Amino acid sequence: MLGTHWDVVVVGGGAAGLMACLELPAGLRVLLLSKDSAPRSASRWAQGGIAAVTRPEDSVASHVADTLQAGAGLCDPAAVELLVREAPSCVARLIELGMAFDRNGAELSTTLEAAHSHRRVLHAQDRTGGALVDALERQVQARPGLLQRKGVMALQLWLEAARCVGLQALEGPQVGWIRADAVVLATGGGGHLFAHTTNPAQASGDGVAMAWQAGAALRDLEFVQFHPTALMLPGAPHFLISEAVRGEGARLGDADGHSPVAALPGRDLAPRDQVSRALARVMREQGVEHLWLDLRPVGEQRLHQQFPTILGRCRELGLDPTTAPIPVAPAAHYWMGGIWTDLQAATTVAGLYAVGEVASTGVHGANRLASNSLMECLVFARQLARQFSAHSPIGPGEQPVGPTSGHRATTLEGPPRPSVEVEQRLQALRQLCWQVAGVERHGPELARALPLVHQQRCEVEAWPQLHQVRHCRPGEFLAVGGLAGRGLKQQLELQQRLVLSELLIEAALFRSESRGGHYRTDAPAPQPFWRCHTIQQRDHGISTRPIGLAR
Repeated sequence: MLGTHWDVVVVGGGAAGLMACLELPAGLRVLLLSKDSAPRSASRWAQGGIAAVTRPEDSVASHVADTLQAGAGLCDPAAVELLVREAPSCVARLIELGMAFDRNGAELSTTLEAAHSHRRVLHAQDRTGGALVDALERQVQARPGLLQRKGVMALQLWLEAARCVGLQALEGPQVGWIRADAVVLATGGGGHLFAHTTNPAQASGDGVAMAWQAGAALRDLEFVQFHPTALMLPGAPHFLISEAVRGEGARLGDADGHSPVAALPGRDLAPRDQVSRALARVMREQGVEHLWLDLRPVGEQRLHQQFPTILGRCRELGLDPTTAPIPVAPAAHYWMGGIWTDLQAATTVAGLYAVGEVASTGVHGANRLASNSLMECLVFARQLARQFSAHSPIGPGEQPVGPTSGHRATTLEGPPRPSVEVEQRLQALRQLCWQVAGVERHGPELARALPLVHQQRCEVEAWPQLHQVRHCRPGEFLAVGGLAGRGLKQQLELQQRLVLSELLIEAALFRSESRGGHYRTDAPAPQPFWRCHTIQQRDHGISTRPIGLAR
C-alpha cells in the first residue's frame, strides 16, 4: 500500500469516513485508512440518534431555529440551512443502504432531546451510531475500487507547491508515503484530550493536528461540548447516558433529591452547556464527584425496549437503573471547532478535505444541538462527493513512489522513549486539560498552562525518533520494528496531543467571554464584539473572522 498512487485517501473509519467512501464517484480508486484495528469510533459509540424533519408537525424552519438558538450566535446560517434541508433525503439514503431505524408501525419512531422543539430524533434503540456504522461498513466492503486498511496511523500530510498530494503513514514495520490526488480527513474529534470523556481513546484530534502542521486554518477550537450525564464510577469508563432518557422522563437530582437544573428554562432538557455547568457548580458546592440520574420515571418496559445498551452496561457495573438512580457527571463529548471547511468540505489547503467532527462547517456554532452531528457527517460527505463529481481529481493511476523510484530505505535510529514516561506525560496532559479547559475555565489558569504545554511540545518534538520521522522525505521509507514500533506510536500520539492541547488552551485564553460550550469564570457573559469566529493557522497566530464571511 505504501508507495501507491490513489485518487482519494480517506483517513478515518467512522460514519464520516465511511459515508464519504460510499458517496464518492464509483470510478475513483479509494483507500480508506483507520488508526485502530478494532472496530471503534466515536460514531459507533453514539447512542441518541440522528436529527431530521420527518413528522408533519415539524418543519425545516423549526429545526433551523433550534440549531441557531443552541449555537449561541456563532452558527453560519447557510451551513445550518444546508444541513436541515438535506437531512430528510439523507435519512432516505440510509434506509436504502440498510439502516434499520426504530419504527412505530410503518412510521419512523422519533424521540425528544435537549433544545429540540419537536420529536425529530430518529434512533435504533440506544445504539444508533453502532447501527449506522455497521450498515455503512457492509456497503463499503462491497464498493468496487476501494481498499480498506486498519491499524494504519497517518502521521503528516504531503505538500507540493502548497497542495496536498498525499500523506505519511505508519503501516506495520514501516513509515512511508502514500500519494493521492486528494486526501479526506474524517478522523473525528479530540474528546480524549481530557481526563473525563465519553469518547474512545483514538479521539485524540490527530487529524486537526496534521492539518494545522500543513498550514490549514482551524476554527473555534475553544468550543468543546461537555455532556452532562456520563456514568461516573471509580475505575470505570465514563459511559455516556444518552439525554434521550431525559427526553423520555429521566430526572437529575442530588443526594437529597433536589434538582440541580430547577432554575434553568427547560430544566432537564435545557441545552447541554447549561446543564453541564449547573451540575459542575452543584458538585463543587457540595464537594461531591457526581450527582444522580433517576431513570425510573421512564418505566421499566421502555428502558428495556429503547435503552437496552444503557441498561445492560449499568448492570454489568453493578447498577440497576430500574430500582435506584445512577451516578453521573459532565465529561468532554464533542468538539464544535476543527478544521475550517467550506460547504463542499474543502479546507484552506488545496487537495485537502475534512468531514465530520474533525471539521468546522459552521453548523454547530458555540454549542451543538443534540443529534445534529451524525447528520452532519452524512450531509457533508454528500457535499464532498458532489464536488468530486463536478471536478474529478482522477490521477494517472498506480505509480510506485518508494525505493523502486530511487529513494532510499533507512532504519529508525535511537532507542525508543521509555513507555512509562510517555504514558505518564499523556495522563498528566489529560488532567491538565480537564483542570484548565474543562466545563469552567479561568483566564489566569489558562495563561499559566499555555507556556508549560508549549515547552513540553518543543521538548518532545526534539526526541530523536520523532525528529527523524518528521524530516523523512517523500519517497523515503523508514524501517520500524518490534518495540521501537510500539514506542514510536506512543511518542507520535503524545506529540499530536501536545499540539492540540496548546491550540485549545490558546483559543480558550484568547476568547475573553463566555458563549455556548466555552465558559470563563473571569468573563461570565457573552460580549457582542466576540460574536465572531476564532481562526488559528500555523505561523499566523490566532485572529477573528466575521460570521458567514466566505474565505
